[in-house]
Amino acid sequence: MNSFVHKTLVVQLLAPGTGRCPVLVHLGYDADDPFAVTAVFAHDGHVLASWRLDREMLSAGLSGPVGVGDVRLRPAGTGPWQELRMEFLGDARPGGGRHHAVVLVWAPAIAAFLLETHQVVPPGQERVPVDELLAEILSTG
Repeated sequence: MNSFVHKTLVVQLLAPGTGRCPVLVHLGYDADDPFAVTAVFAHDGHVLASWRLDREMLSAGLSGPVGVGDVRLRPAGTGPWQELRMEFLGDARPGGGRHHAVVLVWAPAIAAFLLETHQVVPPGQERVPVDELLAEILSTG
């Protein structure tokens, strides 16, 4: 069985003054890191940002608001136009405040991606090889 899931989606970056701007997001899941989903945002061949997201939080964001830190997710829209609103707070700006990005993605596409990840590692079946990691660390010391 494949231990990787990858999906590329067109999402909408909310840009102040210009409305929605289409960008790509490359979503990745690796069974070796079963709690995380990577999201790499790109436009015109350039990486705009890369984030590691909690898989459970991504799933919960489809049905209600989650997140209090640098990543906040919540459903937006209804019916076939239901979207997942993803807010990202980045590094501090030189003049004060922080970089802030809002991305909207079609919620059924995220749900389908998560379903594929659940086929690789079902929720509640995640395993982190802590014993093996500790043995490796201690053997090199």
